[in-house]
Amino acid sequence: MVTISLRQAVAGDWCVRRGQITLFSNLQLGAAIKLAREMARDEHERLGHRVRVEMPGPSSAIVLAHYAGDDDGDGSSSDAAVTLVA
Repeated sequence: MVTISLRQAVAGDWCVRRGQITLFSNLQLGAAIKLAREMARDEHERLGHRVRVEMPGPSSAIVLAHYAGDDDGDGSSSDAAVTLVA
């Protein structure tokens, strides 16, 4: 399972991370969510990995998207399912 997460910086802007690596920073929240979901969908479609997008919540992580299905890495995901939270 790959996790793409959003983190808020001290200045109030947001960054998009894959694991412990920051990929994009200095984003508004809406742009960060959109970018993270696009990255997750792309990784799932290209590689067939299960991917989850999350951001910090008051008591635990809030899942913004979850791409599930074929996880054997051959890129075929005919049984894929996606869950997006508005």
